[in-house]
Amino acid sequence: MSADKLVVDLGERSYDILVGPGLIGQAGALMLPVLERKRVFIVTDSNVAPLYLKKLEGTLAGVGIDFASHVLPAGEATKSFAHLEALLDVLLEAKVERQTTLVALGGGVIGDLVGFAAAILLRGVPFVQIPTTLLAQVDSSVGGKTGINTRRGKNLVGAFYQPRLVLADTAALSTLPRRELLAGYAEVAKYGLIDDLPFFEWLEQNGQAVLALEPAAIRHAVLTSCTAKARIVKADERESGLRALLNLGHTFGHAFEAELGYDGRMLHGEAVALGMVAAFDLSARMKLAPQEDAARISSHFDKLGLPVRLPALDGSSWNADRLLAHMTLDKKIKDGKITFVLARGIGQSFLERDVPSQAVAALMQDFVKMAGS
Repeated sequence: MSADKLVVDLGERSYDILVGPGLIGQAGALMLPVLERKRVFIVTDSNVAPLYLKKLEGTLAGVGIDFASHVLPAGEATKSFAHLEALLDVLLEAKVERQTTLVALGGGVIGDLVGFAAAILLRGVPFVQIPTTLLAQVDSSVGGKTGINTRRGKNLVGAFYQPRLVLADTAALSTLPRRELLAGYAEVAKYGLIDDLPFFEWLEQNGQAVLALEPAAIRHAVLTSCTAKARIVKADERESGLRALLNLGHTFGHAFEAELGYDGRMLHGEAVALGMVAAFDLSARMKLAPQEDAARISSHFDKLGLPVRLPALDGSSWNADRLLAHMTLDKKIKDGKITFVLARGIGQSFLERDVPSQAVAALMQDFVKMAGS
């Protein structure tokens, strides 16, 4: 099956997204046109390396591209200053030049970290994204958001820096555990909830087929998601307005992740799914959206196995005040106010800065009370 091609139209910085099975095995030939010189440095993680690193290196060697590689620990904790500094040191020791292309082979953590390293190394070197998770293929690999986490919050240090190419090999998804597929599915559903009710309705009918990686279903899900992301990035590359809608569920989700210390108990996509449930619940409480829509989303997620309430914690408990404190470190704060992504219904999301703090506090208190139920 041939790859489908989408274009992220950013003028001179435009790039292609290729979607299809078997692209890692063709990566050398596909990357050649965007390389400034035939030398690349691959960065991957300990989960992905055993599966795809040799295949990628083989296809690079086959077209005469020189390469080196480095394997990082898997997991959200790798998106840190410590690992960024260590990676930069490895790259400099390898005498990476401004014409050397970094290749991010992995999920969202690797893509975000390597993209940020590319943005700041030698004041900018080119990079290519080869996302291997559903979440990365439909969201984090596209659009040029790069960064790391700090103890103050998620993605608070980073840069907008676009890749030269995105290769989304849908065959790579077959090695993912269902939990990882579900985490990526949350980001797929997000595009329907933002402004595409027909796509959400399609997901209600075909969600299980997407998660089963049925070829037609996964192709449609990835292509629709990437098309939506490319359209929004073209209109608002640096998140001055429209692009902020892509953060639906993220203000809540990042707070859940931060409270758990990014320790893997809640994957990013799981946190986003629960965050979107919270966003629609808040919208319904504020009489902005029908309660039926909030219930419909919860029902769909619950049926597939995504979280719709906070999990019980061993040896500790959730705290509403701490969750609210995490939200005050959100990147979208302006003049001291959090910008929430709310909705008037499924497919009708919008930005709102004037959200009563007591409404958010009441929502979080109820979420905490329902934890583990």
